[in-house]
Amino acid sequence: MHEIELKFLVPEARLEDLIRQAKVKSSQDIHMAAHYFDTPKQTLAKAGIGLRIRKEGDTWVQTIKAGGDGIAARLEHNAGLDNEQVQAMLDNDSLTPDLSIYKETLIAPILADFKLKQLTKVLTRQYVTNVQRTTRLLEDGSKDDGSENNNGIEMAYDSGEIIHGNDDSQRQAIQEIEFELVSGDLEFLFATAKTWCKRYKLCLSTVTKAERGGLLIKGQDYSPAVKADLQLLNVNKDSSMPAFIRTNVHNCLLQILPNSSAIVAGSEDNGHILQLHIGLHRLTVALDTFNKFSEQLNPEWQPILEQTAALLGDYRELAYLVSHIEPALEQHGAPSVDWTADVKQIKVTPINAVRANDFQLTLLELIAFTMSDASTESQADKLAIDKLAKILSKKHMKLLKVEQNFDDWNYDNSDCDDWGCDDLETDSSKIVNLRNDDSNHSCSIGSILQKTHSHLKDLCYISEFAAPLYAKKKSKRWFKNLAKAQKSLGQYYDHLQYQQRYQQKAATDANALYGAGWFTVTLKNDYKRCQKDLNRIQDNAAFW
Repeated sequence: MHEIELKFLVPEARLEDLIRQAKVKSSQDIHMAAHYFDTPKQTLAKAGIGLRIRKEGDTWVQTIKAGGDGIAARLEHNAGLDNEQVQAMLDNDSLTPDLSIYKETLIAPILADFKLKQLTKVLTRQYVTNVQRTTRLLEDGSKDDGSENNNGIEMAYDSGEIIHGNDDSQRQAIQEIEFELVSGDLEFLFATAKTWCKRYKLCLSTVTKAERGGLLIKGQDYSPAVKADLQLLNVNKDSSMPAFIRTNVHNCLLQILPNSSAIVAGSEDNGHILQLHIGLHRLTVALDTFNKFSEQLNPEWQPILEQTAALLGDYRELAYLVSHIEPALEQHGAPSVDWTADVKQIKVTPINAVRANDFQLTLLELIAFTMSDASTESQADKLAIDKLAKILSKKHMKLLKVEQNFDDWNYDNSDCDDWGCDDLETDSSKIVNLRNDDSNHSCSIGSILQKTHSHLKDLCYISEFAAPLYAKKKSKRWFKNLAKAQKSLGQYYDHLQYQQRYQQKAATDANALYGAGWFTVTLKNDYKRCQKDLNRIQDNAAFW
């Protein structure tokens, strides 16, 4: 069967109130000790499979989880075990799962690539979870017509720890709440989760106990940053407009949710921040470009997503400058520049931005949107491919138009000291301000570069969303040239931002003049590289 659940981390400040709401008269407390198994090389984990034997009250249950949509739904199979046999294996320290029970189940295809007898021989206990679970059934009273309603959700609050299988001194605390749909409609699941999310400021997490256990035995706090995976973009020529936009949003969430989960759990890693920022940009481009593909798109989503991206971008730029750019310059002989005061001036850190309740609620609504039925919409009979050629051509023309300004700008006759112009906005704020700005007025290289980079990224993301509906051979060269230009423009834009940072800093710290001069020289080579890569795009044959 498919398990559909939403998992949240609970902020410490709201924990006491939440526990009072969870532990009501009708709630039940149960102690659960789970043993998780895998091969020494983490074969099952790499295949997205979790395997455990867990004591639930007085009963031992073997559970396997796999597949699903990567967000809220997973394939799950539970099998009751003989308590005496399990206890005997525990006494002999020989507890081992029985994989033969899956031969005639829905899980069988997931294990088809494994030789079960050989796999069983190499399975070892990797880690143990020791959890006190409080469960409560949340039900919808009745429908508007007075008839009975079968909507039911199991709320489960877990408090405990994960323990290393071979070293019980290595432990990690567990404190999370889950909402699992037991019966009824998905709408009730999401409505209930939103109510609790608002009340207790909960934060979505896609990190399973199995994943956390795997990190514990590796000595890691967080999983690596997740990039966009276009192999998981499941669209075809027969995709309707509502189905197409849902698939694109889902693909963006597969990048957004793992990275946001790491950040709300405490990660300050630049990789998580960067990939979340990129994922949000991809999503805002999809929502903006395909806004007429579904009548269920909420116009309130985009401003919240853009604001979060802007906050992440502001922080990431300065944090990367401090952690990477400044040390690199010092290695080349630059005097040290103290950025401590600048960092302290940033009022909203990534963890604050991602934990913000409006952002978390928006993520919930987006997940609900991807899981809703596209066939019920009025445009379900209209094919996405019939609209895409016009959209792609329009975006392509916008890029070529703004690119002409880049080609016409004369680098050699410019005053490099004026590059940090007043109208140069941050990379993140351009998402909000420049998408529809196609003015052809004379402006600085900063503004021209900003617009060119913005239109190029938009076209690249839209092309990625649409490409699966067209011949792969035709799109190969298109993406090669786009990717090269996007990389060179991105580097150029970043260097321009850093040059401006050091130039502004030099007003109060003369040591920053070295960095300003360094990037001024670097930018000249960046400009020539960008011109070369952009010229290739002008001759790029459209794949649509």
